[in-house]
Amino acid sequence: MPHETAVGAEYRRPSWDEYFMEVCDAIAKRATCDRGRSGCVIAKDNQILVTGYVGAPSGLPHCDDAGHQLKKTVHEDGTVTTHCVRTVHAEQNAICQAARRGIPIQGATLYCRMTPCRTCAMLIINCGIVRVVAQRRYHDAADSEAMFRQAGVKLEYVYNEVERYEDQ
Repeated sequence: MPHETAVGAEYRRPSWDEYFMEVCDAIAKRATCDRGRSGCVIAKDNQILVTGYVGAPSGLPHCDDAGHQLKKTVHEDGTVTTHCVRTVHAEQNAICQAARRGIPIQGATLYCRMTPCRTCAMLIINCGIVRVVAQRRYHDAADSEAMFRQAGVKLEYVYNEVERYEDQ
């Protein structure tokens, strides 16, 4: 007999992608930069290998305590974007956790809040991660998307819209 929810709708078991993305959202609650409270899950064979969230390097002050450390980037087309450089990205922290614990992530899938930035994309490619599932697009995703295509990393979006946050 199927389970029913409190409102009487039939329960639907989440897919693996939905499940790992829900875990990613839970991990993001530990993030310490409010510009993009992000989490990351790296999974393989339907098992979580490591997680990471946005935060300052160990022992250094967090944005939530010390404020943002913002830098502007001027792009080739003249557009200017603002980035907080106080934090280590969720994807970077997850990859670091795998390295620290000796957990191989080659062939894995990475789940994250938005398209990984250019630096994270390069790390993901070099780690041998084969698939990235992002909830939304990053406003400056073109370089990452192009690199993933060239490297053969499959990139999928849950929602085909750009993630919005303050001082983008």
